[in-house]
Amino acid sequence: MKFYPTPIAGVFSIEPEPIVDARGFFARTFCEREFEVATGRKLSFVQMNQSRSLQKGTFRGLHYQLPPKAETKLIRCVRGAVLDFALDLRKDSPTFLQWTSVEMSAENMRMILIPEGFAHAFQSLEENSEMLYHHTEFFAPAYDRGVRYNDPRIAAMHLPLPISVMSEKDRNYEFLSNDFEGITL
Repeated sequence: MKFYPTPIAGVFSIEPEPIVDARGFFARTFCEREFEVATGRKLSFVQMNQSRSLQKGTFRGLHYQLPPKAETKLIRCVRGAVLDFALDLRKDSPTFLQWTSVEMSAENMRMILIPEGFAHAFQSLEENSEMLYHHTEFFAPAYDRGVRYNDPRIAAMHLPLPISVMSEKDRNYEFLSNDFEGITL
């Protein structure tokens, strides 16, 4: 695997290195040792989730969990294509309230590693786009939070498409208060 740091410390774009032959391909998408060497973090995933976005332009996010249930996510697109976003919510981070994005598709096999202290979102670029999420923490509804994608405190997210579908929950997240100072990990 190839690990590429993004402009925001801790977030990585990861590309598997498939071995291709007449049968198709084989690719490693996670190796605890490789991830620890490349990112400096030993990861243990406790939950895996999958989503399908039926319509092109579907927006999901920006989701995160508060400490002590904050989680690292390893995410990849296994069907279709998406633009994936990570928003830095870490208190005292030099990139606080900044975001980065990675275009992922079934074809490019790219993944994104998003550490604790970030909100996550994506927009589907194709119909029937499917995502796999690996989480280092169990879903904890009491710690579940979100940020509205058009919050005036964050730099405008460059969505490639108009939003076609968004959940009421995501649409109705509160804007960050002016006194929101970030997440302490």
